[in-house]
Amino acid sequence: MPYWRLSSVYFFYFAVVGAISPFWGLYLESLEFSPADIGLLSAIPMVTKIAAPNIWGFLADYSGRRLFVAQLGAIGACVFFVGVFFTRDLFWLALYLTVFSFFWNAILAQFEVITLGHLRGHTEQYSRIRVWGSIGFMVAVVGLGVMFDYVSIAHLPSLIFVCLIGIYLSSLALPAEPERLSEYSQKDFFNVLRAPVIWWFFAVVTLLHISHGVYYTFYSIYLSSLEYSRSFIGVMWAIGVVAEIVLFIKMPFLMRVFSFQQLLLFTLAITGLRWLLIGWLADNLVVLLLAQLIHAFSFGAAHALAIEFVRQHFGKVAQGQGQALYSAICFGGGNALGAYFSGMLWQSSPQQAFLLSFASTLLGLAIAVYIGYRGKLDGGWGASKA
Repeated sequence: MPYWRLSSVYFFYFAVVGAISPFWGLYLESLEFSPADIGLLSAIPMVTKIAAPNIWGFLADYSGRRLFVAQLGAIGACVFFVGVFFTRDLFWLALYLTVFSFFWNAILAQFEVITLGHLRGHTEQYSRIRVWGSIGFMVAVVGLGVMFDYVSIAHLPSLIFVCLIGIYLSSLALPAEPERLSEYSQKDFFNVLRAPVIWWFFAVVTLLHISHGVYYTFYSIYLSSLEYSRSFIGVMWAIGVVAEIVLFIKMPFLMRVFSFQQLLLFTLAITGLRWLLIGWLADNLVVLLLAQLIHAFSFGAAHALAIEFVRQHFGKVAQGQGQALYSAICFGGGNALGAYFSGMLWQSSPQQAFLLSFASTLLGLAIAVYIGYRGKLDGGWGASKA
């Protein structure tokens, strides 16, 4: 198994996320965009994630050339991100971000399938590769947080571009997929979608990602308004990622000890608590630290659960489109809605935006309790019969 080559792709991919999530809002604020514009521009990569992963997933499943599709996405993201360097106009910046993110959103869903293929059935080891994405994120948020205390945040696009090049070069070092997928059939994909549990679960995870919209868009701006330094803001993001790393390492153990339903319900409940703590008690350092430690579950556990759910229910034949659908609906749709509506509410008060996050998580928890009560999540990690 090409452990280090797979890990390097995750490292650079999430280093880009680590550069964008904490600092993109601050960068846009430095360009004097309004909160509503910041919310809009931050939502664009998430909106394109609704359609783009499904298009790329179809091409990957149909052609069987999954690695090539991911590499095409990586080089396309590099090429079109260059446009960000040449404009500060809202329309053109939105246009460049739309095309860039269309290619960008080809990458992760396909690499998830490639990684699972290389694991050859030992899927409990997925977290040990994925953890390098968390390390890349942590290196980015801490390093850039310290850097931006001394240099202008105007350098952010250049640093993002370097990491994009890192993704492409790392992908070139990967061997071809270890096994050819079965003959692609669109019918198999739609047969899986007939299972109600798919849509119930996606609704829950989408609501969870809606709740993260305010965090990914305005968390750094919020802490900055409370007079925390940028290096401190980077450290707080890193603490969340350290907790996420520990969770990924321990996830195989948690999967053996607890049921799918137990982990999902706990994740939703503690995530709701997280938004209340940040929204109302962020000026308390101990509480802020506790809220960041909860990131282990609000993102780490939730993502690991979703990846395993898709793997079990979609199988090899429709795996690419399954991962793409999860990425599109939950990550794309959920985070886009969260970013957009939090941008609208932020102008009234940050607390209103965090209250929306809490309400979204609470609704997701209610749905998860309902489908658990109906027995739809019984059987732990077992796949549906669809």
